[in-house]
Amino acid sequence: MIVPISLVILGFVALIVGANYMVSGSAALAKKHNIPDIVIGLTIVALGTSAPELIVSILAALRGSSDIALGNVVGSNNINLFIILGASGVIFPMYVQRGTAWREIPISFLVAVLLLLLGNGFFLFTDGEISRWDSGFLLLCFIAFMIYIFRQTKNQEEVAEEIPQKTFSNLGIWVRILGGLAGLVIGGKLVVDNSVEIATVLGLSEKIIGLTVVALGTSLPELATSIAAAWKKNSDIAIGNVVGSNIFNLLLILSVSGLIQPMTYNDSFNTDLYILLGGTAFLFLSMFIGRKYQIGRLQALILLLFYLGYTAYMIQNA
Repeated sequence: MIVPISLVILGFVALIVGANYMVSGSAALAKKHNIPDIVIGLTIVALGTSAPELIVSILAALRGSSDIALGNVVGSNNINLFIILGASGVIFPMYVQRGTAWREIPISFLVAVLLLLLGNGFFLFTDGEISRWDSGFLLLCFIAFMIYIFRQTKNQEEVAEEIPQKTFSNLGIWVRILGGLAGLVIGGKLVVDNSVEIATVLGLSEKIIGLTVVALGTSLPELATSIAAAWKKNSDIAIGNVVGSNIFNLLLILSVSGLIQPMTYNDSFNTDLYILLGGTAFLFLSMFIGRKYQIGRLQALILLLFYLGYTAYMIQNA
């Protein structure tokens, strides 16, 4: 039991280091080709924090472990919302931009509704799985979302804050890109394979492991970024990071994973999506409770306590 746990931890380290290397190399390559900072920020940097979830979900889908693939995405979104925003808000009350409150948060709610409908066959696509048709539709929605964000983004400095500014030689760039990708793949495989083994040994379902252990590990980049931003009182970055990552996870990661390998949709995920929808609705309503466009310590504490109750419910019903 010690060996698979150690390998999962090692896998998470490889995922995080690999993502950082890939982002720094890719950003440097983009800068060399005179790609604007705003484009780099909204694509390479944003994708970098979601890279661990992407690789883990793809490898889990290819392995036939759909519950880990879906659990990783849905679980990461719940951890982003309840744990990361909750912890960040307890550290320092967070002010939310009006645009985030009225655009990105409602979009993240609608995207979760979309997954719920697709998984339960409410459209013309296959019921009981995330098929390639479903995945293609999600990918089109992601492209539409990115076009919308590019058009809406006016403050380039806010995005540029997180863009790596280092320059490297051509060899250094490709070493970072390829080395980062290798770290992501190796780390992802370690996480998926050993998470399945842990689930088997403990008698837990792959879904529970995906929603908790795997999701928490792949959410570490968002956790580090958001808590650091909250500590520096950069609440816009903390909230934007979480809400943007949740949209990325559901639209991009599920679409790419499902296009590569269709995934069985376990209808018990409906409960977890209801939790996500409820949390997102609470986040939106929090903008108008107390100080407008602010997540206070009370609301943040409620998010944390709700997740603890949700986790206890999952374990009890495992």
